[in-house]
Amino acid sequence: MFHKEGGRIILISMALCLAVVILADKFLDNYWIVKGIQVFALIFIVLVLQFFRNPKRAVQVSDHYVIAPVDGKVVVIEEVYEPEYFKEKRLQVSIFMSPINVHVTRYAASGLIKFSKYHPGKYLVAWHPKASEENERTTIVIETKLFGEILYRQIAGALARRIVNYAKEGMQVVQGTDAGFIKFGSRVDIFLPLGTEVNVKLNDKAIGGKTIIATKA
Repeated sequence: MFHKEGGRIILISMALCLAVVILADKFLDNYWIVKGIQVFALIFIVLVLQFFRNPKRAVQVSDHYVIAPVDGKVVVIEEVYEPEYFKEKRLQVSIFMSPINVHVTRYAASGLIKFSKYHPGKYLVAWHPKASEENERTTIVIETKLFGEILYRQIAGALARRIVNYAKEGMQVVQGTDAGFIKFGSRVDIFLPLGTEVNVKLNDKAIGGKTIIATKA
């Protein structure tokens, strides 16, 4: 399955690759150059398809834990001051996505969307310390039953030039369902209440909709 955000790009890419294959075969005489171009076109379309893949995952929905909203590597676990919404210290868990990861964003918990805001900004590399405050990003807050309000932030990276966010204020959302998409390498920050029991460690591989980030009895 492929994500709906990739539909137009996939069709255009396939049309361009088909045109390149046909034109190379028609106008070039060197066998190896023709085959090289055709192989390159095939590799390109495979990369586009894998980037927009949207694997279906059975999510065990529970109010007792927060799940990873995206695939990637855990790069930050620390107490920080969150200046935009909470304006107080929170526990931040950040997941970095490389271009080869699945880039679907899923809701980390079920609840009510209390806040959803888009911020234009820079395109610093996603692991840069200032990326969370200066890059293009969206900030979403979910009010949950057990954790209270949790915040997640989609952050564009040096390659990511478009963030898609489906969360609207007032929506009731279900854990693990489609919350948006980030195109190319990027990261997601999650801000939890201080004292939350975290179930991941630095450099752990997170799987969106599967990996349990935090638990609460």
